[in-house]
Amino acid sequence: MSAPALKWGVAVVGGGVAGAAACISLSRAGHRPLWIAPQGKRPAEPFGETLSPSAGPILEQLGLRALLDAGGHRRANAVFSAWGGALVERAAMLDPAGPGWVLDRRGFEDGLQHAAREVSAYRDAVLISAEASGAAWHLQLADGGNVSAAFVIDATGRAALIGRRLTGFRRIDRLLAATTILRQDGSPVDPTPATLIEAVADGWWYASLLRDGRLSLAYFSDPDLLPNGLSSDLPAWRALAGETHYVSRWLSDAGFPIVAPPRLVSAGTACLDRAAGTSPSGAGWAAAGDAAAAFDPLSSHGITTALWSGMKAGRTAADWLAGRPRVLEDYGAAVRSSFTSFLEQRRTYYGAERRFQECHFWTRRREPAAIAVPA
Repeated sequence: MSAPALKWGVAVVGGGVAGAAACISLSRAGHRPLWIAPQGKRPAEPFGETLSPSAGPILEQLGLRALLDAGGHRRANAVFSAWGGALVERAAMLDPAGPGWVLDRRGFEDGLQHAAREVSAYRDAVLISAEASGAAWHLQLADGGNVSAAFVIDATGRAALIGRRLTGFRRIDRLLAATTILRQDGSPVDPTPATLIEAVADGWWYASLLRDGRLSLAYFSDPDLLPNGLSSDLPAWRALAGETHYVSRWLSDAGFPIVAPPRLVSAGTACLDRAAGTSPSGAGWAAAGDAAAAFDPLSSHGITTALWSGMKAGRTAADWLAGRPRVLEDYGAAVRSSFTSFLEQRRTYYGAERRFQECHFWTRRREPAAIAVPA
């Protein structure tokens, strides 16, 4: 006989940025959610990522502005870009919103998750199934637990474990990121605290100096354009980096040798047709973060969007439980509007690189049909 179901107003499934933000948002709206987030094996170190200036006000609304004052992050004061032509510098001081941050991603997430655990009922468990009947969700967990919740927030990342069962899913592209973290070899050169983006025939490169002196390196391309077996082929990885003009010079001049092959992670653009709604039986749900819409890393808005959508999904759940059903449609429209705007910007950005206009990687991202989103 199975154990009786524990009853909750809201269950948040997924342990990333969006899930943590949703828990904190719910807490600030007067709810204590159940947070189902398997701890498991610590994931591989994320590549250094940029947090846009617009994340500051979101963190302030969540009461988490102090996370950016912790050690490990640096201001993204300069970005060098070889995109569409010669190398140019975009100084953050010229941006009205000011500079963003190059994150210590692991440290940032640790602080965010600690804050979320303080205000939720945390459960280190894997979701096995989610079925709705009546006005509630019934969640079965791998540890044998059963949970009943009136509202579920799907923050399970690109897998969208709950959302994909309730609405359509659209994959816009299959972009992959080949990533690694490099250390200096003892060179006396003091590397420039900057971010460098360089377009090449089959994709683009990202290199950014972290606050601790390591260099984050990533190459973005499509699976069919990458060398077979790249994740275990060090010579092929070195050869790819050697084909760049500016990235290879930075690595050589500052003494950042490539000593290991990269790991490959999905970085594709995708979205659910709807980001919120009710099950056929009337139980409420919303998707947040990559579960709702996953953005091309070129936008530098992935983490910011995860914070925003997690915060909004938490508020939406609280409002829906308070008897305001229209909020589901409003939240879904906001996510769709944000994603549609991003797709328009994405096409413009990729269209600005004309040197490789006949190469497959770039032609795929200029085709309007490839970025159609349902109304």
